[in-house]
Amino acid sequence: MPFNELYGSNAFGDSVMRDRLPKAIYKEIKAVQAGEAELTVEVAEVVANAMKDWAIEKGATHYTHWFQPMTGLTAEKHDSFISPTDDGRAILEFSGKELIQGEPDASSFPSGGLRATFEARGYTAWDVTSPAILNEEGSCKTLVIPTAFISYNGEALDKKTPLLRSMQAISAQAIRVLRALGNTNSRRVISSVGPEQEYFLVDEKYYASRQDLLFTGRTVFGALPPKGQELEDHYFGKIPERVAAFMTEVNEELWKIGIPAKTQHNEVAPNQFELAPIYGIANVATDQNHLVMQTLKKVARHHGLVCLLHEKPFRGVNGSGKHNNWSIGTDDGINLLNPGKTPGENLSFLLFVSAVIDAVDTYAPLLRLSAANAGNDHRLGANEAPPAIISIFLGEQLQDIFEGIATGRPVASSEGHKLELGANTLPKLPKDLTDRNRTSPFAFTGNKFEFRMVPSSDSISGPNFVLNTIVAEVLSGFASKLEGAKDITAAIKEIVTDTWKKHSKVVFNGNGYTEDWVKEAAKRGLPNLKSSVEAWPYFAKEDSVKIFTKHKVFTKEEIHARLDIVLEKYSKQINIEAGVAFEMATREILPACVDYAVEISGQLETLGASGVKSDSLKSRLSEIMSLVEEASAAAAKLDAARSAAKEVSDPLKQAESCRDSVFAAMEAVRAPIDRLEKLMPKDYWPMPSYEDLLFRI
Repeated sequence: MPFNELYGSNAFGDSVMRDRLPKAIYKEIKAVQAGEAELTVEVAEVVANAMKDWAIEKGATHYTHWFQPMTGLTAEKHDSFISPTDDGRAILEFSGKELIQGEPDASSFPSGGLRATFEARGYTAWDVTSPAILNEEGSCKTLVIPTAFISYNGEALDKKTPLLRSMQAISAQAIRVLRALGNTNSRRVISSVGPEQEYFLVDEKYYASRQDLLFTGRTVFGALPPKGQELEDHYFGKIPERVAAFMTEVNEELWKIGIPAKTQHNEVAPNQFELAPIYGIANVATDQNHLVMQTLKKVARHHGLVCLLHEKPFRGVNGSGKHNNWSIGTDDGINLLNPGKTPGENLSFLLFVSAVIDAVDTYAPLLRLSAANAGNDHRLGANEAPPAIISIFLGEQLQDIFEGIATGRPVASSEGHKLELGANTLPKLPKDLTDRNRTSPFAFTGNKFEFRMVPSSDSISGPNFVLNTIVAEVLSGFASKLEGAKDITAAIKEIVTDTWKKHSKVVFNGNGYTEDWVKEAAKRGLPNLKSSVEAWPYFAKEDSVKIFTKHKVFTKEEIHARLDIVLEKYSKQINIEAGVAFEMATREILPACVDYAVEISGQLETLGASGVKSDSLKSRLSEIMSLVEEASAAAAKLDAARSAAKEVSDPLKQAESCRDSVFAAMEAVRAPIDRLEKLMPKDYWPMPSYEDLLFRI
């Protein structure tokens, strides 16, 4: 199928609605999507009928309300379009009520105490702004309707609802600022996101032979091969043929459902890759990123591969993140973070960037916790990802502009600069306003900010509802100052100056990977929340509760519930990893090592009977048995630490116990076992090695 026919062919998007809906209904739906009208049952009936006809024509038999509960995954319940009649036949029906609202059993989804287990009723509500799609699983085709998920009493039980609320919050406050600046045309401000997705691919046969990958998505044991990523030869290298075939199918599947997959390439670590789409509205981009992750996993199996989304599946090589490129713009096409040709004179741009600087510095713990999970604790601070310190990269020119305004000195313009490449056959390239800083967790990259700390396996909802809310809070204060100002230009310069003087400590343009920066950040008073367990409690601090409730993103009860949910999930995840490590050590690895030790003993006896001495063989046997004893003792301590952590009832204390005791005990088991792997013959080692997993596709 030609690309122009393939793209969006399985999406009930704008062009399909325009073709299939009466003009008046289409106009009404567009007004609902813009937040200018409420959806009526009458309009929903017409849309539902058109959506049903479209899906059935494409072979669908069922529909589902697709939502994002607090498990971190997605969920769906399928219902057929078939409705029996009194005469024993059946008709195909799909009503407006069924489109607008579903009722999945909510009792088994995490609620953090918002509801009792026996209270089963929950509701899904159609997200009108996110296109329905047709999902194909072999011969099964299902109409998938993106929805929010709430409890019987209206509390948010999902990741979409707070994101939608935060989008309203930032729009409301940004419009106040724009009105004060004299903009009377823009009606909404929209947060947009372009999430870059990193992932690993491993051969399915090796994956199936490792219990740790099956149950946790990461290797709890594994010695590095002689070569890793030292030569940096995988980064942007030629895509292997098998992977290229996989990527081609991924792109086709994504394009069919209207996901604008744009960029793909090899990443730094062996067998690591990246996919990036074009920007989209924040809630739609979040839905689409979930679909990207699902598609990567599904299509990998078609090629005898497995896609790993864990943040750190392999120790010693780079892990995976999700670069969250965030921006805000108006409904009539103004990017509020676009500096233009003369950023020093673009007061609106400087004002909105000031809001981001203030928000990121003031609410750094909230940004940090939005990127927190057990997997990311392995990654942040390594020589591949930002440290757990939140800082902003602006680039020299922008920093110079802000400092110039704050001090009252003139700033030279760099308009028109071009790069000389030293060869007549090469074109002169326009120089961007800023360089790119791969070591910064929060970098200005032209007309957006790139939040690089986001974990690869998680929803991008959390980072974006935090960004939207904290910037909305700062814009609220800016708007109040501007609305009462007699001289707007002077008021803007005063806000920019004040912001820079109070919050410039969060701006850092250097190498964020160095120990020098860690020390410098401490001098500046920037928080360094090294673990997820250390970061999450800030969510329920008084200041955090105040801004989330003020902007109606959460109720106080919803905040405390979510804190309990993430802490409980962390403890369960560490507990599963510890259980896997204990079983692999005691049931697979150590028995194999003992078997090999017995063989060596037999060889020594044979040699001794022949009068031959082998000190090297004796030394190997002694070292192996010493490591076996060390690993056995460590495994027993791991089992005890795991059991003790389970007995702790308080969610925070249990998570702390898992972090401090259980994880440390896992590391104590891993150390001798990784050394044993290097001593054992390959045919004795009971599982695929890092060499197999990282270099064999």
